[in-house]
Amino acid sequence: MSVIKEFLRYSRQTILPEIGDEGQEKLKKARVLVIGAGGLGCPILQYIATAGVGFIGIMDFDTIEIHNLHRQILYTESEIGQQKAIVAQNIVSKLNPLIQAEAIPEKLTVENAVEVIQQYDVIVDGSDNFATRYLVNDTCVHLNKPLVYGSILKFEGQVAVFNHNGSKNLRDLFPEMPDPKYVPNCNINGVLGTLPGIIGTMMAHETLKLILELPSLKNELVLFNTLDWSFTKLNF
Repeated sequence: MSVIKEFLRYSRQTILPEIGDEGQEKLKKARVLVIGAGGLGCPILQYIATAGVGFIGIMDFDTIEIHNLHRQILYTESEIGQQKAIVAQNIVSKLNPLIQAEAIPEKLTVENAVEVIQQYDVIVDGSDNFATRYLVNDTCVHLNKPLVYGSILKFEGQVAVFNHNGSKNLRDLFPEMPDPKYVPNCNINGVLGTLPGIIGTMMAHETLKLILELPSLKNELVLFNTLDWSFTKLNF
């Protein structure tokens, strides 16, 4: 019965010659860690889960607040105050009962980063601060794990893939972490609610391509301004 369910559920993507049954099996066997279950993490989780990624780790120490709801579309008012990772795990499991999802309601730290990240094949960084981004990057370099990176602000987003098949990493692009005091963020400068959906979906797309061994971003940073729809790819 589960084989029939899988066939029916994934048929619209397995019909693609670039994917097929072999590609779907790669997705089924893949282990992906999503760090941050917020604005970026919500669409990432939805799309990699429904595509059939077999095991998904969801790492976030935060709780749901009312100001999250305009862009963090996995959550509702009834879940305010609950742990994002746990709520996201429950929702993802309902979206696709054929996969496994694990909630990790902890903060990523220097002490636990290696232990957590080493268990996964692909790491997706949906965090919202530079300290975590650099910690994730440096740990992925240390463990030789591919990293899908994204960031958002106001109407603009960035997407890149780091440390994949010998490609460069975040420090090759931005060698030192900037002082947070001088860097704008969504808490102060805001973000339109649909933007993380756009950028998060792009990150999910790159994640699936990595697993499927399809061409993905390499030493390129995508800059996407959704106010005027300007799309730029920078080589680094």
